[in-house]
Amino acid sequence: MITLVTVLHVVVCIFLILVILLQAGKGGGMGGAFGGAGAQTVFGGRGAQTLLGKVTSVSAGIFMLTSLLLAYQASRSGSEIEREAQAPFPTQGLPGQPGPDAGAPPPGPALPGSPSSAPAPAAPQAPAK
Repeated sequence: MITLVTVLHVVVCIFLILVILLQAGKGGGMGGAFGGAGAQTVFGGRGAQTLLGKVTSVSAGIFMLTSLLLAYQASRSGSEIEREAQAPFPTQGLPGQPGPDAGAPPPGPALPGSPSSAPAPAAPQAPAK
């Protein structure tokens, strides 16, 4: 179900971009909002809506609905990190079954240059008299 909504969302998004780009500009632009000669066209009546305008409105409505549905679904599912945090820790096997580190090699000497777990050498003693 969520895959269908996601595909519909992407298709409507691309269609909405194309429909908006097909529409002709109104000519005044933002200049009319700042007191230009065409201020009445910005705030006044626009007349009947064209077919592209109606298609844009319907596409925008579908886009908003699919956006809300996808956001709701994402909030319900939780994240992968939360699911891993809630998973129980693995328990030790039954007696007679190998544990999680059964195949690990026994601890050996440390590599040269790495800190070793051997005790530090004792301080030199004073010579005997």
